[in-house]
Amino acid sequence: MATSPSAAGPNAATAAGVDLTALEPTPAGSNPAAPDLAEPNPAAPDLAEPSPAAPDLAEPSPAGSDLAGASPAGSDPARAGSAEVSPAGSDLAEPSTADLARPDPAGPDLAASDLVPNARSADGPGAAGTAALPGDGGPERFAATAREADGTERTAGPAGPVADRPLAPGYADAARDVLRGMVASAREPIAGGRHKVFGRSDLAVVPTTSTIASHLPRAVGMGLAVERLRRLDGTGRRTGVRVGSGGGASPASWPPDAIVVCSFGDASVNHASATAALNTAGWYDHTGLRIPVLFVCEDNGLGISVRSPRGWVEATLRSKPGIRYFAADGSDLLGAYAVAAEAAAWVRRHRRPAVLHLSTVRLMGHAGADVETAYRSAAEIGADLDRDPLLATARLLVGAGVATGADLLARYDEIGWRVRRIAEEVLDEPKLADPAEVVAPLAPRRPVRVARAVADAAARAAGPGAAARAEAFGGKLPELAGPLTLAQSINAALADGLLDHPQMAVFGEDVGAKGGVYGVTKGLRERFGAARVFDTLLDETSILGLGLGAGLAGMLPVPEIQYLAYLHNAEDQLRGEAATMQFFSRGAFRNPMVVRVAGLAYQEGFGGHFHNDNSVAVLRDIPGLVVAVPARPDDAAPMLRTCLASAAVDGSVCVFLEPIALYHTRDLHSGGDGEWLAEYAEPGAWSSAHVPVGRARVYGVGSAEDITIITFGNGVRLSLRAAAALADEGVGTRVVDLRWLAPLPVADLIREATATGRVLVVDETRRSGGVGEGVIAALVDAGYVGAARRVAAVDSFVPLGPAARQVLVSEDAITQGARTLLAR
Repeated sequence: MATSPSAAGPNAATAAGVDLTALEPTPAGSNPAAPDLAEPNPAAPDLAEPSPAAPDLAEPSPAGSDLAGASPAGSDPARAGSAEVSPAGSDLAEPSTADLARPDPAGPDLAASDLVPNARSADGPGAAGTAALPGDGGPERFAATAREADGTERTAGPAGPVADRPLAPGYADAARDVLRGMVASAREPIAGGRHKVFGRSDLAVVPTTSTIASHLPRAVGMGLAVERLRRLDGTGRRTGVRVGSGGGASPASWPPDAIVVCSFGDASVNHASATAALNTAGWYDHTGLRIPVLFVCEDNGLGISVRSPRGWVEATLRSKPGIRYFAADGSDLLGAYAVAAEAAAWVRRHRRPAVLHLSTVRLMGHAGADVETAYRSAAEIGADLDRDPLLATARLLVGAGVATGADLLARYDEIGWRVRRIAEEVLDEPKLADPAEVVAPLAPRRPVRVARAVADAAARAAGPGAAARAEAFGGKLPELAGPLTLAQSINAALADGLLDHPQMAVFGEDVGAKGGVYGVTKGLRERFGAARVFDTLLDETSILGLGLGAGLAGMLPVPEIQYLAYLHNAEDQLRGEAATMQFFSRGAFRNPMVVRVAGLAYQEGFGGHFHNDNSVAVLRDIPGLVVAVPARPDDAAPMLRTCLASAAVDGSVCVFLEPIALYHTRDLHSGGDGEWLAEYAEPGAWSSAHVPVGRARVYGVGSAEDITIITFGNGVRLSLRAAAALADEGVGTRVVDLRWLAPLPVADLIREATATGRVLVVDETRRSGGVGEGVIAALVDAGYVGAARRVAAVDSFVPLGPAARQVLVSEDAITQGARTLLAR
């Protein structure tokens, strides 16, 4: 995925100063300087308010811009570059018959074996398009043969004259970067040996770790954010600082014509992530919002060995409402270039989504272990070799008189040897040598800076922002409203966050007009507008994708997943996309985000496993992810402020898991005692009430000397009630609220466990894969030698009605577990 500021977009060679004009014309107005995503614009884009400049979808599109795939204005369906190169249902594996007034593509007697060193016939031994390429064996395997004009042959080796001429810097650097990724060199520029991904922050090329379209939802979110940033003042610029970089940072900007480009394969068009992204882009286009995203589908007709049915990809892409369709033959250099430029220009001009469908070939198998002769005929493989874009380009150049076959063969050999030399150099480069070096960029933690950010927010709220804060709360400041519930405390903290972070946006299903299913976001849209608090379509993958893209573009997104059970539909957006961004870019890119999730069990009169989901293992398993579970109102607000600050300062991806059953709970021991309510802290107390990531809270009941109960979420209330009952029996209890499930507050656990020598872990999640397993393991790893016992939910989904009590942890189970432990 990349953001392109010009018609053709920059590339590494042009950025390095390499002259490509002999083969590739530079479009008028192209800009070689791409925005650096490491310094995103912090301005909060309007993600929900339709642009007044957006065209009315009920009106006809510009001449020739039929979303079903008609040719753009002035285009000729008979020429390459038209969106009509392939009629619906045509076989995209066949070359386009459109002609761009070029010479005979057959050229002067050039074959695949003329351009591939030691190429073997597809019909002979070693078929399937294999070839002895540089670096494929001993010296005899590296000899590359070039034909001279008189038909004689010459052989160039590492010490020959060809090998002594340097490769142009841009090409050499690009080859070196790719080869470094192949050998996991620590000097590889984007991932530093952590993955063989492509990316460069200076060119706004965002690394993707998947080939199955899981990055497409992020691209849609980024397109939406970039467009809203562009419309803020008509230039794409707005004063401000990068999220979390401190007051000394320089303002970031996007060029006013920036678009987002993302690519995927034909098999991936069937993936749920691709379907979600294309649907979301079309959905927003239908509402009048603009998303300048160009999807590029590279269609070679195969998903490893599974063939895409003839015409299926084209029919699928053409049928997407709101998505403009372009198509070209990827083996036709000039035709593909013309259509690509046309598609990018269309997206740039209309600020609307489009798809560029490129029919391509696949040379050799999907991967090294893939022997394609097992599922492809020699004739089919040979046909692909004949359509090799490199060979087609050579024919074009020879036919146009730009070069001779001998010139191109010599150049091919020269580059091959240069690449071989670079490969030999990078083989000896250092690799990542220790665990600390590997995980360094995964999830940076700067607690002092986070605490300072919270303190700065408090100072702004009490000082220059006091008047705006009073106005936003309608003169009824939350600290003056008396004791609040958990839901009310979260609502007030979200409002304070929106006031302090102009780049923050809250969005999800029903969070706007309705104010959330449980009223947690009630009134926020009215106070801050539909641009910053808005409803989304019903798709968790798209909700998280919007957050990922918005964070990458410079926002501080706070998406909501309505129920924990629904997160599982889209968890790969957290695991494969969100959490990996800093890791695989060495911090050059980041997607700060705080995902609010309503979850866990114990809802009275409202049941079933979809609304009472107690499975959090998938969240705790994601490296670097912060998982917060506030149980009490006086913890919820400071923990949310910490998550927002951590996202802004460190680029953290945080999940704020809110126990539904505690949202509106008021009492602890008896009806009307109000002991589960708490005052909202005024800004002057935010620093003293700050809750760092990974710090627990301890409650002392009775003497607090006999037993330690470690728990979280609903378990806190249940354990405090059980501790009160134990106190009546003369037992003193320490109740430790973890508050953070990732990272676990290990130091606090060890201290409180050692204080009593008896530990009861109360885990409302399941016994297998539950949080309790991690707590016990942490104690063992730290050398704890006291007694320990677990009380956990049964390995079952949560059933309806009273049956839920049979599988969930109860107060009686906690009390009995403590008594058993004390009897040892």
